[in-house]
Amino acid sequence: MNLYSRFFKRLIDFVLSLGAFIVLLPVFLIVTLLLAIANDGKPFFLQPRPGKHGRIFRVIKYKTMNDKRDAQGNLLPDADRLTPIGSFVRKTSLDEIPQLLNVIKGEMSLIGPRPLLVEYLPLYNEVQRRRHELRPGITGWAQVNGRNAISWEEKFRYDVWYVDNVSFWLDVKIIFKTIEKVFKSEGISAEGVATMERFRGSNYVND
Repeated sequence: MNLYSRFFKRLIDFVLSLGAFIVLLPVFLIVTLLLAIANDGKPFFLQPRPGKHGRIFRVIKYKTMNDKRDAQGNLLPDADRLTPIGSFVRKTSLDEIPQLLNVIKGEMSLIGPRPLLVEYLPLYNEVQRRRHELRPGITGWAQVNGRNAISWEEKFRYDVWYVDNVSFWLDVKIIFKTIEKVFKSEGISAEGVATMERFRGSNYVND
């Protein structure tokens, strides 16, 4: 691990995320209000996610889907629960704003492998598990190379490649490519689903 990833990356993360949160505070307040109206007063939710070395933290997320259930009490599919304002927030990547607080706290980085569900931890193979050698990021190499529109295996290959090649100039490149992706609204969902199919392990075969 180089000097940049050991020291300077965290310093840059703190300064940029604090500055960005202050600048985006009016947007943060407006989106929070709109989501509170759409979700019965609940604009946020905290979800446990694995961070660096697999340590669990609580990621702060906007609640872009409601809690509607079917007659049996099961949550409806993502596409049926995604609210209009939630869809807009996802499309414009405004849903990432609360995670700036996780970056400020040192639980996340601006750039790195995305923090996924805790339940995926035992499903990773030895190589895929290396994505946890760095702090998880708001955006990352996998996000600018397909986001939710690529397979899990491709996503993990990009994550591990980033771990092995992290540098200041690579992070700058990812920031600019992220801005481009946001304006083009690319890779928001996987084909045929509202977000992304769940990861079931690399050896899983869909019947």
